[in-house]
Formats: sequence, C-alpha cells, structure tokens
Amino acid sequence: MSRYSLRDKVVLITGATGGIGAACARDLLDRGTRLVLVDLDQPALDALAAELGPGAVLAVAADVTSFEQMCSVADQAVARFGRIDVVFANAGTAVDPPVTVATADVAAYERVIEVNLLGVWRTVKACLDEVIRNDGYVLVTASIYAFVNGIANSAYATSKAAVEMFGRSLRTELAHTGASAGVLLPGWVVTPLAHPALGGNRTATTMARRAFKGPLGQPISPERIARAVTSGIERRAARIIEPRRWAPVSLLRGIFATATDTWLDHDRTMSALVQRLESEAKH
Repeated sequence: MSRYSLRDKVVLITGATGGIGAACARDLLDRGTRLVLVDLDQPALDALAAELGPGAVLAVAADVTSFEQMCSVADQAVARFGRIDVVFANAGTAVDPPVTVATADVAAYERVIEVNLLGVWRTVKACLDEVIRNDGYVLVTASIYAFVNGIANSAYATSKAAVEMFGRSLRTELAHTGASAGVLLPGWVVTPLAHPALGGNRTATTMARRAFKGPLGQPISPERIARAVTSGIERRAARIIEPRRWAPVSLLRGIFATATDTWLDHDRTMSALVQRLESEAKH
C-alpha cells in the first residue's frame, strides 16, 4: 500500500490526555494533521489543546461508552473541519489495584470491559461512515495482553484480546472500500495505567517482574509508541507492535501461550503472590 500522507488529515484521538494519546497528538500535529482530542476531563483537554495550538485542534470532553456522545463528537468534528480521516480509538483503563477474578469488584471489572472494548466499538461506529467516505484509516489500541496470560489483570487482557479481533475483522470488512484499519499492540509503556506493575503496587510489580523477564519486561516511553503509531498510520498497517521484540512472540503466540501458561500454573512463587494479592484485596 502506498504511503498515506497525513498532511491536512483530520485525526480523532480518544484517551487523548493520557500518556500515549498526548504523545501521539504531538507527533501527529508535527506531520501537519488537524486533531480532534477526546477524553473525559475538559480542563486537561484544554491544557493539551493550548499547548498544541488551538487553530488545528478541537478538544471535546466525552465518554466513549456513550454512543450518543461519540456521535456528537463526530458531528462537531465535521462541523469544525469538514471531515474525519483517521480514528485512533485509544481510550482505556484497568482495575487499580490489580485483582483476581475471585476478589474483583463487579462494577469496576465490568467498567474496564465497557471502556476498553465497547468504548472502541462505539467510537469507531460513530465515525466509520466518515472514514469510509474519505478513504481513511481506523487504529484501535489493543496490547501485548491480547496474547499473554492475563493473571491479576484479566478484565484488561480480555478486553484487549477482543479489541485485537475487532480490528482484524474491521480491516477485512473494509477491504472492498478505500478505507482500512489496524491494531496497535504496545508492550509495557511508562504511563499511569501501567504504574501498579511498574513500582506502584509491590505485589503486582513482583508478579510482573517474575512473569515478564529480561527485555520483555522493560518499559518504553509514550513518545516511542507515538513514533510507531505515526509511521503505522502512514502505512495504514494491519498491526503496529512496539517494541518490536514482541513481534516474534505474537507470531508464535500459540507455542508461547502453551509454554507460559503451563509454567505459571505450576510456579509456586506465582501462586504465593496471587494469594498475597487476594489477601491484600480483602483488607
């Protein structure tokens, strides 16, 4: 596929004030795009818009779990810029502190799936006619948790596995049009979302270090993800995996999953950590 020029394209980003969203907004603006920034917090959106410059930015507070609100965002984007070319459905959340299924609060657990999966669906659905009309591109944020064991993080992992399939299915459905779609699969990124496993929660951090050894456990910056996202959009890539060391794991995921699941099932240290996490959740 030929390079997809980003100059003067209108890119809608959800989760825009988070680490990945804000970094991508900055990088995309440098490529000459116009931006529609969507998140829950209007003051945070306004601050980011002021940093980027108001002329090429529309900042709209909206909840991705509301189809009506996302339709309103799409309408505002078209009213302001005349079109939507690219949708980056990036909004996401996780249960914090991490919990097992046995100790999870029902509302908190279901909220993760509501935002991460149905929020992606509603965002894309609200904008898809515009993307198709403009031969554009949809990018949905999954995670390496789409293919690694979701121990103590199953709501997040479940939603991200589903988002990956949503993006794959959408790409094939769009193949007869001029539009396309892809899936972003980031590894560990230094953002508030990953904070519990990167030092914010002692037990969760110990579990992450045991499960993700060596380079696979090393976090990267949101700016590195942003560069990969921009390059991926310009290629209208089927998948964007960053850091690239996760690409062989994704390719060999059946073997990797079988081996790591078997190890985790029988690892006494991990079992003890799970019990500690559950004890902490009950107190």
